[in-house]
Amino acid sequence: MSERCVLGADIGVTFTDIVLTRGDGQLHVVKQLTTPGAPEESVLGGIRRLLETTGVDPASIERVVHGTPLATNAVIEHKGARVAFVTTKGFGDLLRISREARVEDDRYDLFFEPSPPVLERDAVFEIVERCDARGEVLVGFDATQARAEAARIARYAPEAVAVCFLHSYARPDHEEAMEAILHAAMPDVRVILSSRVHAEMREFDRASTTLHTAQVAPLMARYLARLREGLGRLGIQGPLHIMESSGGVMSAAVAAERAVATLESGGAAGVMAAARFANHYGEKRVISFDMGGTTAKAGVVHDGRPRVVRELHVGGRGSYGGRRAGTGMPIKTPTIDLAEVGAGGGSIAWLDPEGVLQVGPRSSGADPGPACYARGGEAPTVTDANLVLGYLTPERFAGGTMALDPARAHAAIAKSIAEPLGTSVVRAAWSIHEMANANMASAVHVVTVQQGIDPRDHVLICFGGAGPMHAAGLASRFGLSHIVAPPEAGVASAIGMQATDLTAEHGHTHWIQAADLTVAELSRQFARALEVAREKMGLDDDEASLAGALEVERLVDARFVGQSHELSIPYAPAPGQEAAELAALPARFRARYRELYGIESTGAVEYAAFRVRLRIPVARPPLRRSAREGTDAPAAEWRDVWFGADKASRTRILTRGDLAQTGTLSGPLLVESDVDTVVVPPGWSATVDEVGSVHLRRE
Repeated sequence: MSERCVLGADIGVTFTDIVLTRGDGQLHVVKQLTTPGAPEESVLGGIRRLLETTGVDPASIERVVHGTPLATNAVIEHKGARVAFVTTKGFGDLLRISREARVEDDRYDLFFEPSPPVLERDAVFEIVERCDARGEVLVGFDATQARAEAARIARYAPEAVAVCFLHSYARPDHEEAMEAILHAAMPDVRVILSSRVHAEMREFDRASTTLHTAQVAPLMARYLARLREGLGRLGIQGPLHIMESSGGVMSAAVAAERAVATLESGGAAGVMAAARFANHYGEKRVISFDMGGTTAKAGVVHDGRPRVVRELHVGGRGSYGGRRAGTGMPIKTPTIDLAEVGAGGGSIAWLDPEGVLQVGPRSSGADPGPACYARGGEAPTVTDANLVLGYLTPERFAGGTMALDPARAHAAIAKSIAEPLGTSVVRAAWSIHEMANANMASAVHVVTVQQGIDPRDHVLICFGGAGPMHAAGLASRFGLSHIVAPPEAGVASAIGMQATDLTAEHGHTHWIQAADLTVAELSRQFARALEVAREKMGLDDDEASLAGALEVERLVDARFVGQSHELSIPYAPAPGQEAAELAALPARFRARYRELYGIESTGAVEYAAFRVRLRIPVARPPLRRSAREGTDAPAAEWRDVWFGADKASRTRILTRGDLAQTGTLSGPLLVESDVDTVVVPPGWSATVDEVGSVHLRRE
């Protein structure tokens, strides 16, 4: 057995998942409650347990891949570092003005109050300088005034400083001069420049991205230092990689500078897990469905690759899992296109003032957790409902590391839901289960139907601790006939991290008419983007030794003259075909525009930005069936399970190993493992394949 091992660690709001994969593909898994106050403790504790139970030599772990919600929590909860914001004279109110939009019920609220400013006015400092959108200097950089402001900033005592001058994407030297002055005044304070974080137009988006990078950078640096130190104490010396929102990983050495790139790291890892299994099975069209303890996320994978967008609205609002522009704070970073709803195992069920049942978005979290955890929680949750319906075996939950209390689940649902509605506890539990399914279906709707994609020709790949319990109900709403629950589906995000490549992306604004762009100018713009992207990748010697050949993808952001937003069009000429490829770009842009919007246009085309994506493939552990599935004869365990509100069905409970020996079985079935339960309702059949995935097919 090969001892070249990879560790994946995924921190969720409720559970922390640790997966150790050996070189031959054998998996070892730990799932334990997250420690919110010090999340690295749950990671290090889980790794310690794995090393003790497996006997793996820590020195054989060649890399650790980690996804963390630290940046997301800091932004949403406004608990980032103390930051000073430096901008051009006259633009100090930029962040306060914002561009907040009223959506949903807020549009009719006569007493609507806008969100509080993300930064106090006394944390904002203005510098005399001004450039235009082409980089021409209108007002020179006043170094004397800048030094005086730096002294004021030092008295403010920030942990980091965000610098965002007007149009610095076109001329970064004013920001760089300010950086030198700030370092002279405050040598130990981190300075974040917008021209390095996001060298593209749109002032508010660039300012918001730079500010939040500065707020999260010190927290991320300290957290990664503690984690790196803890790994060292365990004897693990392999490089630490951090999962980013675009579906790749980055070196921990540059993670603080790109901390906002981790805002959707957990969700991205899940989609990458779905992509890996889609490629394994040769499935071209896949819906990724991830249901954890707090949220459920849906994404789409076509031809083995998820769709990547370049804007994330953190804390944004909107219907059905979407996020509306103008809500939350815009963060400009490559992000896998996900729809997310507050529907997880820990989501709380409640009655609104009209007595209508609601599920989420509030969650019981890890502490106190659902009522059935017997840790002080009293509110009924989706997990409590699933326990009452018979989907969970109390003594085998989370691999037997914690027992569930059915009586507490029953009492919580009775008190808060069943009695006020005058119905039975089972009927209330079924309604909670179905309401959670309806909420999650809205997320699938956002990434499929709303984008002109027919979900019926897709395979649903489900994971997360609760995903396989709800997958069949979700698939039935869209007419899907094939579901895949991967091996160890409850920790699939951590598995997905282990198969992600090192990536980096950089783009910069440069306006030019399509008719004026030459091959020489195009090459110059791509070379400029490539140089910065290489710096962002920041590989050290150990990481470089793990990596394969560098892959470069080049894209041009195109739009019709007069439009405000762009579409990215790939530029990938064969040798000697650069001129022909350049000439074809406008036609390809028009075709893509017609595909997305159904509108034919022959207007003039211009280019607004040039960008480069870098990817260095890493060795992926092979897929193989878990050794924990067992090889004993099929078990003969049965119990009553509810697949509706009126009648229980006598249902067989077995493991994946049992099902593999039995062959295809028709529902109702429950297929259990230490980290998930696959619910196979009547009307569906289930089988296990060579790598341990459970395939559900509509009969």
